Amino acid sequence: MLPNGVPGTGITAQKRSNDLSDFGDELDRVEALGVDFVELSTFDMDVVVGGRVRRPQLEALKRACAGRSVGYSVHGPLAINLMDEPYRLQRHMDVLAASLEVTAELGAAHYVIHSGLAPVQQSEGIEAAYGRQREALARAGDTARASDIVLCVETLFAGFDGKVHASSPRRLAAELAAIDHPNVMATIDFSHAWLMLDWNGRRDDFVEEIVALAPHARHLHVHDSFGRQDDIWMYTEGERLAYGHGDLHLPVGWGNIPWETLMAECVFPHGVVFNIELNQRYWYAAQETVDATRSLAASARTRAHAVAA
Repeated sequence: MLPNGVPGTGITAQKRSNDLSDFGDELDRVEALGVDFVELSTFDMDVVVGGRVRRPQLEALKRACAGRSVGYSVHGPLAINLMDEPYRLQRHMDVLAASLEVTAELGAAHYVIHSGLAPVQQSEGIEAAYGRQREALARAGDTARASDIVLCVETLFAGFDGKVHASSPRRLAAELAAIDHPNVMATIDFSHAWLMLDWNGRRDDFVEEIVALAPHARHLHVHDSFGRQDDIWMYTEGERLAYGHGDLHLPVGWGNIPWETLMAECVFPHGVVFNIELNQRYWYAAQETVDATRSLAASARTRAHAVAA
């Protein structure tokens, strides 16, 4: 635990073989970076099948994770959408319940779920979708509380075609305040918010928006980008990098997210985890990214730290 109340820095592990037979080797590589936490992308590990836990695969994952010095968080299926149409909500809730069961068995403290998406439509339809999400998150929060898990709702961007609605960081903060559940907090994905506000023509509001959500954010997804829309055809990922387009998941410092300003202005909850989500392409810079993120974590302000100051 750092003096400011940040328990440490993490990074998302990369899956190798589909049967997870070599996932222990991946965790060895991650631990060698000196991180305190590892995020497990269970959405791509076949541990939930048809809304139920697939026990042999979960046991393989547990064996790989056992006996290590790091803590864990879990990122469940990205497709879970609690703003979806009512007739599909139970499917999402079944997958979420199974994913929370997996999280509990792994001993992970945080479960990351994406904030909902809805088709662009008149305001009554959007508000109804938010209402469905509030109700579902409150129910899921009760499930999470039984296993001492914090459900961390992640900021999203809405794509690049203008057909989908996603919450701004400030709106997500308001939704979490309305739910007012101790086990339903936020994950700030800084790049997602950067992209969204650029799309909406509100790039200058970025720091203010993040400041509004920071008090709810027990989990952070740290990676860099330029907040530019992915609106030109590109042949390779290298070309997207050259133009700085899209959600690149770059090492910290390669893009133009104003990290120092964010750390100076935001006040996070005590216990916030700084988790790196690094594109596999850039893992040659993983240690550089861990070191840069560790410096950010050390400079961050948390609620207890800010009051003491």
